[in-house]
Amino acid sequence: MHLDNIRKSFGDKLILEDIGLTISPGKFTAFIGPNGAGKSTLLAIMSRLLKKDQGFLSIKGKEIEAWNSRELAKELTILKQKINYQAKLTVEELVSFGRFPYSQDRLTATDKEKIEEALRYLDILDLRQRFIDTLSGGQLQRVFIAMVLAQDTDFILLDEPLNNLDIKQGVAMMKTLRSLIDDFGKTIVIVIHDINIASQYVDEMVAFKEGKVFYQGTTQEVMTKEVLDNLYEMDITLGQIEGKKICIYR
Repeated sequence: MHLDNIRKSFGDKLILEDIGLTISPGKFTAFIGPNGAGKSTLLAIMSRLLKKDQGFLSIKGKEIEAWNSRELAKELTILKQKINYQAKLTVEELVSFGRFPYSQDRLTATDKEKIEEALRYLDILDLRQRFIDTLSGGQLQRVFIAMVLAQDTDFILLDEPLNNLDIKQGVAMMKTLRSLIDDFGKTIVIVIHDINIASQYVDEMVAFKEGKVFYQGTTQEVMTKEVLDNLYEMDITLGQIEGKKICIYR
């Protein structure tokens, strides 16, 4: 996925300016930076939930606006920060939504196989007949990831999926996302605020500040005192545990 000169405004307020970056295939990329830096807005543009004002955004060499919606849904999926399902749905029914781009509402044997695989991989087979409004936050997040896995896209975009999860659930989620890359070769982009947990699992980071790309590189390259002090405008001390960098905030 390649982005060049992306710009977005809401009214007179400029949100994104001259964004240019390339998302490495088969890698786990984190969008980090202060609130209001444009991370979630860019993620919405990358999924075509929002229309860019200008610039070029290509997926597999094809400009995103040129994609047929159904075909795009076979290449890319997004899990938004807030998802509200009013219908009384079981876990299995929600996961089956991931197959809609392929078979609409008529599930084939292949669709059922993908659904079963996703339920098994996320270890939620025992929840398949539970209604989603009876699940804990951690369980529900696993169900949403199973739906994403069932959709079987190369690109997965996630907007702050660790919100409302405790530390144990957050770690479990990051391990699951990491495994989707290692086991299935997915390309994942995540908007995340906790740079310490991000640094343990992601391959690359894109730091945003005031609507621009402030710095992009490997996790080791971004997790430096110079970059982070200037990004967050605070004094940050870095340590290292088992080869992974962590931040101590002052």
